[in-house]
Amino acid sequence: MKTLTLPNANLEVSNIILGLMRIAPLAGDDIKSLVGASRDAGINFFDHADVYGGEPHECERRFGDAVTFSARERATIAIQSKVGIRSGFWDFSKEHILRSVDESLDALKTDYLDILLLHRPDALVEPEEVAEAFDILHDAGKVLNFGVSNHTPGQIELLKRSVSQPLIVNQVQLSITHAPLIAAGVTANMAGLDQSIDRDNGILDYCRLNDITLQAWSPFQKGFFDGVFLGDRENYAELNDVIEQLARTYDVPPAAIAVAWITRHPAHMQVVLGTTNVEHLQESSAGSDVPLTREEWYRLFTAAGHILP
Repeated sequence: MKTLTLPNANLEVSNIILGLMRIAPLAGDDIKSLVGASRDAGINFFDHADVYGGEPHECERRFGDAVTFSARERATIAIQSKVGIRSGFWDFSKEHILRSVDESLDALKTDYLDILLLHRPDALVEPEEVAEAFDILHDAGKVLNFGVSNHTPGQIELLKRSVSQPLIVNQVQLSITHAPLIAAGVTANMAGLDQSIDRDNGILDYCRLNDITLQAWSPFQKGFFDGVFLGDRENYAELNDVIEQLARTYDVPPAAIAVAWITRHPAHMQVVLGTTNVEHLQESSAGSDVPLTREEWYRLFTAAGHILP
């Protein structure tokens, strides 16, 4: 398993993250087995959010009830959670951030979060309130590092005017087929081409310039929750042909190639795997250190329908 040190943080972490948003229906032993399999694969990073589950903090609570880490083990892993999504509205208020983090810590049965992310952008954000909440959490040792999820460069800059801690992570949607943050730059300044539309104000370059680690969620989704492209020969026959050929070349499952396409990027991204199936986890995490060549990376890119002008 390939690891990386997150800039502006004293964290050495796996480039594969286990996402826990779907564990609510699992039995406790199954959650324990899933986490154990992830640790066996070399994963030391666990991703949560207060909103995951049928009720607030449900997945965090299921995780905390099922998995026990000794103090020594806790120091070797990273637990990340998110705050801001509520039922029918978003909320980055100081009061909500502080209350939700306390509830997350209680549910997870831990004294601190390694990273707290602001989930989806709050149109009513007041950066001064966010900054006050972050200072309180950081000074109390409840949160060691901070970041965002699904934020544009402008939204991050607005927060940075008030927030004193570095924002070290931006978690965004990315897969071979859903890759506007990469594809737009390849065809920049080409009038009349949909791919050339900059839909996020240059998230990729901005994060690389500012030492913000990108975390890719939904690495197998065709689009925005449109189902997976792996095995979809009706819409992605050429892509699946290339994936399967490369899987044979590297002696890994096809899912590993889809993951490797993301981890191969020189931005040193992490990939969030949201599976609850141990076998699927093992297959996907095998892509952590598959050394795709530049030519192979671009073959996957074009097979997915992206244009090289």
